[in-house]
Amino acid sequence: MWQYIIKRLLLMIPTLLGVAVLVFLLLRVAPGDIVELKYAGSGTFAPKEAIERERAQLGLDRPLSQQFVAWIVGIGRFDFGNSMWTGRPISQEIKIRLELSLQLALMATFVAMLLAVPLGTLAAVRQDTWVDYLVRIFSIGGLAIPSFWLGILIILGFLIFFKWLPPLTFTSFWTDPLANLSQLIWPALAVGYRYSAVATRMTRSAVLEVLREDYVRTARAKGLWEQSVVIKHALRNALL
Repeated sequence: MWQYIIKRLLLMIPTLLGVAVLVFLLLRVAPGDIVELKYAGSGTFAPKEAIERERAQLGLDRPLSQQFVAWIVGIGRFDFGNSMWTGRPISQEIKIRLELSLQLALMATFVAMLLAVPLGTLAAVRQDTWVDYLVRIFSIGGLAIPSFWLGILIILGFLIFFKWLPPLTFTSFWTDPLANLSQLIWPALAVGYRYSAVATRMTRSAVLEVLREDYVRTARAKGLWEQSVVIKHALRNALL
């Protein structure tokens, strides 16, 4: 087994190297010069001498082979350079966004499970009833509606019906936990709804399969409450 793991890890080296070469070449053959695009995006005019000077500082005037080696060495040292727009190190930019992305993913997963488990169980227990049909519509909607579009609808809904705009800024959880949660609950709902659609269908199928097992029929024959049969016997085993 260890030989297989080592072999797979060694095979990752040429794969990652090929991806690195492809990304590097795609960035270089893309139309436009990155320095010129920077000044064009900021709306400022820069003379040709300033552009050439900045290209020299970034090493863009060197041959492609030297640029690629410097790029690979920098990645190996976890030195990703500085952002051309903010001037801060890329590692700091990643750190700021990584905190937000991880927290949003955790909250979206919590929202998805909070919706999927009860809805999927209810749909399985009420199979082929109007409740089951509503849950199916809910699941199909989650698969069909993109998260970013649902987020826009949430913002518009609060503006139209409640005359209130959800906060569009970000406060770190360690600075103000309540403000942080109030800002992220709406994106978490938009992202979690899509996750819950898949999880709801999986929960429904798993609970339906367990409800057909012999031990569930035996529990019902012994006179156990239906809630006890579903929660303690069916749902617990379906979630395994």
